Amino acid sequence: MSLVSLDRISVGYGANTVLRNVSLSIDPGEIVTIVGPNGSGKTTLLRALIGAVRPDAGQIRHKPGLRIGYVPQKLHIDPTLPITVERFLRLPGGHGKADCALALEEAGVPDLSERQMSGLSGGQFQRVLLARALIDKPDLLLLDEATQGLDQPGSAAFYLQIERVRHRSGCAILMISHELHVVMSASDRVVCLNGHVCCEGTPEIVSAAPEYRALFGTGTGGALALYRHEHDHAHDEACEHDHDHAHHDHKKRPRPLNNAR
Repeated sequence: MSLVSLDRISVGYGANTVLRNVSLSIDPGEIVTIVGPNGSGKTTLLRALIGAVRPDAGQIRHKPGLRIGYVPQKLHIDPTLPITVERFLRLPGGHGKADCALALEEAGVPDLSERQMSGLSGGQFQRVLLARALIDKPDLLLLDEATQGLDQPGSAAFYLQIERVRHRSGCAILMISHELHVVMSASDRVVCLNGHVCCEGTPEIVSAAPEYRALFGTGTGGALALYRHEHDHAHDEACEHDHDHAHHDHKKRPRPLNNAR
């Protein structure tokens, strides 16, 4: 049974229709990425999934008891507010020290609990937001351009952590990203959105689709790099076990689009 399914939904703001006749389903354990140009309705799609906007037409169905975690693009916290990471994770209440420690471990930052939120780097801050999303053990994790503002190594490291989260917890992941060169590696399925679903499938299939090429393919001469999953080249990395090396795996092994089959 799918965790969530959208059946021909349309969403508009006033006279402006943002999404038209969009159908999509997310199955347990898969990583699905939404790509599309600015204004294509990507964030509106996530907002519809979490109930923040109501579709004008169509239906959204959730698996009974579905738990959803959400990592926003950004979150502003007053830099003068004295609040530790652990205290932030425990808001609005109900989570203990052990829950916070486990969530930070899952997010790859186990040593940040006593740090002030105002003193975190951009990458650390996003990992804490990830921990906040994971603390309730979600069945589905939503990420809305969660690496915006991070440099390329930081983004690659974040997406590697997302793969680890999926592997350890089994949760499904739906994410929006503009970083096509990185995000392809972390996806089982890619959905190209431009107000409607232009195309969808594996990264190789979508990257070769005319609809995708029309939106993204000309900037690099149609040779956008695809990067293999961490587990696809694990045997190549036998001597590189530490996180510093792993964080750069996506950068080191580009697979050109014209080699995809």
